[in-house]
Amino acid sequence: MRAIRRLLCSGVVAVALAGMTVSPVGAQTKVKVKVKDYAVTSDRAISVTRTVLVQRGYNVVRVERVGPTQVVYYRVKRNKHGRTVGPMQRLVIRTVRDRVVFEEAEPSVLIDIDVKLN
Repeated sequence: MRAIRRLLCSGVVAVALAGMTVSPVGAQTKVKVKVKDYAVTSDRAISVTRTVLVQRGYNVVRVERVGPTQVVYYRVKRNKHGRTVGPMQRLVIRTVRDRVVFEEAEPSVLIDIDVKLN
């Protein structure tokens, strides 16, 4: 009986170790991010971005224009008094050949922007 228990424990430990060694290999695959561009003006892109961020509870701090690129800085509104707290985040809107490309944004925010622009 003791030999069966020892054999069973050894089998469970071997399976657990095999599972742990396989997990990191799957995590090392590269994920390709598809960049989506939109045929809208940069003013429309800024307007939609502001609307989506405010609807999601963010406070748009400022929008900077750097050549054809616009950078939107925003923070999370979490305080009960309406004050902005949390780290400053940014979203980059770049214009390339009459197309607008969004970079450095959270995927959930990009989904809402995509819905509004299409």
